[in-house]
Amino acid sequence: MTGLVRDGALLGLVAGVGLLLVWTGLPRNRRHGLAERVLPYLRDTPRPSRLLDDSRSRGVLLTVAAPLVRELGQGVERVLGGSASVRSRQLRAGLAPDVDRFRAEQVLWGIAAAVLGGVVGTVLALLRDGSVAPVVLLTVIGLGLGITGADYLLTARAVRRERRMLAEFPTVAELLALAVGAGEGAVGALERVCRLSHGELADELRRCLADARAGANLPTALQGLADRTGLPSLRRFVDGVVVAVQRGTPLAEVLRAQAQDVREEGRRALLEAGGKKEIAMMVPVVFLILPVTVLFAVYPGFSFFRFTL
Repeated sequence: MTGLVRDGALLGLVAGVGLLLVWTGLPRNRRHGLAERVLPYLRDTPRPSRLLDDSRSRGVLLTVAAPLVRELGQGVERVLGGSASVRSRQLRAGLAPDVDRFRAEQVLWGIAAAVLGGVVGTVLALLRDGSVAPVVLLTVIGLGLGITGADYLLTARAVRRERRMLAEFPTVAELLALAVGAGEGAVGALERVCRLSHGELADELRRCLADARAGANLPTALQGLADRTGLPSLRRFVDGVVVAVQRGTPLAEVLRAQAQDVREEGRRALLEAGGKKEIAMMVPVVFLILPVTVLFAVYPGFSFFRFTL
């Protein structure tokens, strides 16, 4: 009798939930608001189908989690600080300067690493004595590694992009020098180089041209390039172009000299890297190969000496 009552109550609950869903899905209960009725007539493009809109399927989760992630990101900002450094590295990495978004990404990285650390700690606790100390310790360590890992990846991305720009700089400077030497002005030379080249530095030059077309003069647009990057070579390049444009000095010679300077700097960097690698290669030789060689040389004599005794 008790089982029949329980089954009947469960069936009634399911039927009630189904009727409620049917009632909420009726057209009279899905009336659009004023904004939804007016916006289709104000847009320039036709409104896409709601069946192809993915934002509605994940809107509930984002709506619920976004305030919490924002609050946690603000807490990370209060603890770590350095918003100016984050904004500078985002510009150097070619990203939009959005500190709040980066802090939210740090929170998500920290949560993911903390969950992973908690899982590993739980497994270790179950395999050993069941203590909660490894769980708490690995969770905290994972949280810290996730937050600092996101910051490290942003720095590495900025450094990687600047290295690509530095590798592209001599070629771009030579192309600019050839265009200027052929009789084109500074803006025309930049347009030609941007048309013919691809890469990080070419993208930055296209951004400078876009700023110049938007109303800023060329020196100001190029100064924005110097501010967005942390490379002294590019800063010297911008200063040389600005001085050449403002004072009428020969721009082609300046660009060729700067390209030669960057090549010499790259050659010195390669020599320094080779010297460091040479020292690093001595570590296995001194601490691994040499002791084994000495052991092979000394052990037979030591064994013979012990045998004779």
